[in-house]
Amino acid sequence: MHMYLASDHAGFELKNTLVDFLREHGYEVEDMGPDVFDEQDDYPDFIVPLARRVASEPGSFGIILGGSGEGEAMAANRVPGARAAVFYGGSRGVNIVRLSREHNDANILSIGARFVSNDEAKEAVLLWLATSFSGDARHVRRLAKF
Repeated sequence: MHMYLASDHAGFELKNTLVDFLREHGYEVEDMGPDVFDEQDDYPDFIVPLARRVASEPGSFGIILGGSGEGEAMAANRVPGARAAVFYGGSRGVNIVRLSREHNDANILSIGARFVSNDEAKEAVLLWLATSFSGDARHVRRLAKF
């Protein structure tokens, strides 16, 4: 499974942590930037190319990180074929992570780096990657309407 990760300055440290973590777990990971911390960077410059890659490569997944994860998800979701869900942490957030895969076939997970610990992010990513799309007819029908 090919994984792409990208962030802005607010998610930079957590992105680097997750790149290493996923590689340690045997995932093929491509870091799509940024390569250096720049507090003036703009998340669309990194998030939109990631969303395009994920949308054009069936079976691939993306993880995007920013301060809240909201703007990043909005940018990704403007790309046809990209389906980004936001994770903020907590027990409810873990349920959302699972449901985003089971019901919505999310192929991008957006993480609000200012709201989660490294351990919460790692747990959410592993759960998200381990969860499959249910393929239920109602979910397939709804996704086809995008």
